[in-house]
Amino acid sequence: MKIAIGSDHAGYNYKEKIKTFLDDMGHDVHDYGTDSTDAADYPLFIRPVAEAVARGEADRGIVLGGSGNGEAMAANRVPGVRCALCWNQESARLARAHNDANMISLGERMMSEETALDIVRIWLETPFDGGRHERRIKQIDE
Repeated sequence: MKIAIGSDHAGYNYKEKIKTFLDDMGHDVHDYGTDSTDAADYPLFIRPVAEAVARGEADRGIVLGGSGNGEAMAANRVPGVRCALCWNQESARLARAHNDANMISLGERMMSEETALDIVRIWLETPFDGGRHERRIKQIDE
């Protein structure tokens, strides 16, 4: 799978750990920066990740910051992106299964490294339950 990844300075350390994790799993990872823990403005690195996903150049995208909130907001401004802010394993599973999230946002200051890697693994492994979602939409429309 082609995965785009980007972070600001506050998410840099986990970004580097996640890149290694993804490489070890055999994924093709494209890093959109930042390249250090020096202060950086997150939209400069998050928007290119979201645009790559929206254009189909990447199958999925992962963005990181201190809390992940601003990164999710910036990514979701790009049409075609469904970026879920994930804070635990269940939020990652539901983001895929119920929302077909093609991007996730993580907050390095909000979770352990182990939790962040679990979130990424679960999000990648969970299929979208499209039939269940379509039934819900039909019920709402009726």
